[in-house]
Amino acid sequence: MRSAPVRRKLRRSVRHRDGERRRDDASDQPVTERIRLGAQGWNYPAWVGPFYPPRTRAADFLTTYARAFDTVEVDSTFYAVPAAKTVRGWAERTPDDFVFSLKLPQEITHELRFVEARAVAERFYDAARELGPKLGPVLIQCGPDFAPTERDALEEFLFTLPADIRFAIEFRQKGWINEETHALLAARGVALALVDARWIPRKWMLKLAERPTASHAYLRWMGPDRSITDYSHVQVDRTAELEAWAAIIPSLAKSVKVYGYVNNHFSGHSPANLRTLQAMLGQTPKDPAQLLEQLGLF
Repeated sequence: MRSAPVRRKLRRSVRHRDGERRRDDASDQPVTERIRLGAQGWNYPAWVGPFYPPRTRAADFLTTYARAFDTVEVDSTFYAVPAAKTVRGWAERTPDDFVFSLKLPQEITHELRFVEARAVAERFYDAARELGPKLGPVLIQCGPDFAPTERDALEEFLFTLPADIRFAIEFRQKGWINEETHALLAARGVALALVDARWIPRKWMLKLAERPTASHAYLRWMGPDRSITDYSHVQVDRTAELEAWAAIIPSLAKSVKVYGYVNNHFSGHSPANLRTLQAMLGQTPKDPAQLLEQLGLF
């Protein structure tokens, strides 16, 4: 365990680095351009027809997806550290301004529970860096049984995070949402993931959006459960929930860059939710018919 004085010194240095990021991110961009919205994944055969043009091959899903949205959350990295060749392939199939947010492997978060995880973490960071400027925030998704009693392990891990990669962390227990956690994340420049799900009340998450802990914000729309298995169309009207988020996102985007990702379980078909949210925020959604027109140009 590091001594308290050492930790205080590290916190001062991290604030300085995060301050540099804030200066880099502070720009004259319109608020709408400081908001990136995407889905949690792109490899969904059920999207062929309602989103991807008919007969779109799986090999072309990512390229087609990137014509509609400028970011995506990658779920596969949660299950294993990706090969460098795979990561480079993602970058090569997307536009220059596209951004990937990767999940930290579950080996770190769920199996090792942040203890003696440096070796696998370094392998993951090296793979993630293959994306270059296309690397967005890395999501540290804690398990549902990861409790505040394990705070020391998490804190030690957060102090090993590299300064050249941005991070967000998602907690699935209410006990983590307190001033001590907020102070820790702010000291490390790690964003508290704001999640619309069953674990923590939405009203808590919306309120926490007023107090970002990093130079970026990370939002996730998950839904109450995983009962939806057909991802071809919207099955639950989530307009009210999206309106609540759309009301606070512009203010958040005035101070930090916003990355937001919708899961298919939120209402059945995340591309439709994303288009709705884009329209609410003053962005220009791309109709699926436009993807078919663009496909004819290539």
